[in-house]
Formats: sequence, structure tokens, C-alpha cells
Amino acid sequence: MAQTRIAVIVGSLRKDSYNHKLALALAHLAPADFTFENLRIDDLPLYNQDDDGNQAPAVKRIKTEIAAAQGLLFVTPEYNRSVPGVLKNAIDHASRPYGQSAWAGKPAGVLGISVGAIGTALAQQHLRNILAYLDVPTMGTPEVFLQAKDDLFDDKGHIGNEGSKKFLQSWMDKYVAWVKNHAD
Repeated sequence: MAQTRIAVIVGSLRKDSYNHKLALALAHLAPADFTFENLRIDDLPLYNQDDDGNQAPAVKRIKTEIAAAQGLLFVTPEYNRSVPGVLKNAIDHASRPYGQSAWAGKPAGVLGISVGAIGTALAQQHLRNILAYLDVPTMGTPEVFLQAKDDLFDDKGHIGNEGSKKFLQSWMDKYVAWVKNHAD
């Protein structure tokens, strides 16, 4: 059975990040022929166009990992009503130099979790705008704006709340179909 590789980009560096936990839990809802690889973004230097001709090893690594994937999964918090700087930095690096974007054509899913009542709605909207410019076909619905609750994750890191599990399983099923429909 051929594996479908998904590059997972979590927009949080926090040790106990809800978004990192969500990314790991989502992988348990995917079919066996989907593999999820969390990409490291904390070691990327700040993007500087002067470096486009001589990209750092960490930049070359992330671009190679994205190129090897058949799909993308962005799981991000919301900082100041937008995407975290570390996520935007990773996006900028992998899209440069101009005409050499690793993102182009890769089907994506976008979701996030926050302690706030509106989840990560504005960060996701900003991220979708960025991805549209980068030619990343992004699944539009269902949208996932999760509010962190005590019973969302069980002690094994899986989705513990049955209502949330059913909703996220439906999301994953549509995401899998989206990737299969859009992958090369």
C-alpha cells in the first residue's frame, strides 16, 4: 500500500502547545495509508531576502520535506488576531526564492485550537489568504475553530470527547479525500 505523506506545520513552539497536541491526535484519525510528519520550524533563521542565494541548512531541509509530501496540514494558534511570526517565517522561507516555492500545488488543511471562544478563526483566515497567493489548494469546509476544554484529549493524547471526535473524524475524512483529489 502506497503511503501518502503529510507535512504537518504547527504554528506554536510552546512545550505544551494545544495545537501540537491536536496535530498528534488528528494523525490517529487518519487512514493507515497516511503518514504525518511534524516539520521542525524553530531552528529557521529569520527570513532575509539577501540569503535566498545561500539558504541555511535548516531552510533547505524544510523545503525538501515539503517537496516530499503529498499534502500539508497547518495547525496553528492565533497571536494578536493573526498567524504566529514563527509560522509566517517558515512560510516565507519555503516560498523563496521567487519561483522556487516548495508550497505550490500541495493540497492543505487548516485548523487550530485556542483557549479563546472564537478559537483561531482570524489566524486561519489570514493563513488561507497567504496560502491562496502561494498556489496552495486549501480545503474550505468544514472549518475547525476549537476551544480548548479539559476533556478534549484523553490520557493517551487521542481526542477524548466523543462529540469532538466525531466532528474531527468527519473533518479528517474530508481532508483525506481533498488530498487524494488534489495530489500529483
